[in-house]
Amino acid sequence: MIRRCARSDFEPIHEIINDAAQAYRGFIPPDRWHEPYMSTDELSNEIRDGVIFWGAERGRELVAVMGIQDKGEVTLIRHAYVRTQIQGEGIGTTLLRHLEAMTEQPILIGTWAVSFYRKNGYTLVTKEEKNLLLRRYWHIPDRQVETSVVLAKPSEAEGYLCAFEKGWGDE
Repeated sequence: MIRRCARSDFEPIHEIINDAAQAYRGFIPPDRWHEPYMSTDELSNEIRDGVIFWGAERGRELVAVMGIQDKGEVTLIRHAYVRTQIQGEGIGTTLLRHLEAMTEQPILIGTWAVSFYRKNGYTLVTKEEKNLLLRRYWHIPDRQVETSVVLAKPSEAEGYLCAFEKGWGDE
């Protein structure tokens, strides 16, 4: 079952993120890794900044989460995590499809989890586009901009690329 997460889900969301983020250990640059991967303050700030979490349940247990954030001309998919013991069972894809159906805006994903999104039809934007997009839509340190990527669906690329032509990429 997929449902919008409630305030009472804060601790399970936090646990899922930090459990699933273990997959990044040794993969992302060491200076971007810390314990916990996401603190409760960071999670609170993301929610306060407009990230709405949706979750997948098995039985009555929340086992996966994925955030969606409306940024006007684009929608961001944020913080997609599945509990370690059930990764690879299709739950992440099910959540992604659910969130994709919630918006008609082009979807952008800033991540280190490239293979998951590529399997789901997303492609990397150019390095120049990535740098502009990450600085416009995300609040992350410069070092994270350097080491992250942004993906979009090729069919949706026109939606955010036309904004570059209007000049907001130069801000």
